[in-house]
Amino acid sequence: MWRLLGSPARIEILELGPGRGLFAQDVLDWSQKKFPEFFAAMHYSLVERSPALRERLKNSLHEHFVTGKASLAAFPSRNNGQSEPPAPIIIFANEFFDALPVEVLSSAGKLRVGENDGHLIENWSAATAEELCFLDRYAVHPENHERIEVPLTSQGYMAEAAASVDIGFIVAIDYGYTRDELLAGRHRGTITAYRQHSVSANPYEAPGEQDITAHVNFTALAHVAEQQGMQIHPLLTQSQFLLGIGEHNQFADAFEECRVPQERAKVALQLKHLVTPAGMGETFQVLIASKGMQREKVSALSGLSFARTRS
Repeated sequence: MWRLLGSPARIEILELGPGRGLFAQDVLDWSQKKFPEFFAAMHYSLVERSPALRERLKNSLHEHFVTGKASLAAFPSRNNGQSEPPAPIIIFANEFFDALPVEVLSSAGKLRVGENDGHLIENWSAATAEELCFLDRYAVHPENHERIEVPLTSQGYMAEAAASVDIGFIVAIDYGYTRDELLAGRHRGTITAYRQHSVSANPYEAPGEQDITAHVNFTALAHVAEQQGMQIHPLLTQSQFLLGIGEHNQFADAFEECRVPQERAKVALQLKHLVTPAGMGETFQVLIASKGMQREKVSALSGLSFARTRS
């Protein structure tokens, strides 16, 4: 992407919800070793709201924070009147949108959670016009005993992110669906809770002790990015995206640091988990949006090679 942009002297990488900073660490360390010109041009911003994780990021990325190569940031915004033109930007969001709050609608209305005698209980109120409009445009109206998520918060975050891009990309990787899949009867009622590596469909089971997620409506995200002037490229599975990137050298670079067979076997298993349908390869989708570049040039990116064969 940096080369496609003309190898600019400055480029901003902005990661939404970096968590422990493992991806950022890999990008920074690998670039410093393998792509020094890119590393010299790059600044890595981390948008993380959790105070505990912000402190952890400062510690785990201490060297890059000290040199100014990485820093904590607020959510993306435009140039804010600065005289210097904004650098091209790549906004990266891996499992960010699935963790944002959603509204839940059923044929009874909009879900509201209350408390009675120490227990969480469900109530229903009238849905707003905005929520019903979302169902009309991007989802389906729930049938009896069915629940559909309305991710208005995600829409707001995507609109803000897309508006902040003058020239660059947004890369969003998450498990999710399109409206066509909803119409086909799939991905309805996707709220899931995760606790200590176990999965539950009951978000009320252990309040405050489990992560609650909902699958991402990529049709809605793509449309709101388009409204902010971004070009949307064909949605790919993570498997298609990564296979396109690794096709030219069969992922040989992923094994460069391996010194013994055991290390190669470990990397091979990790790669298999990312790429194959049995792992995350077909579960996760990759949405790429661009702005300020010719569509044909962006389509030439290796990660979009499967998109070319499908079009």
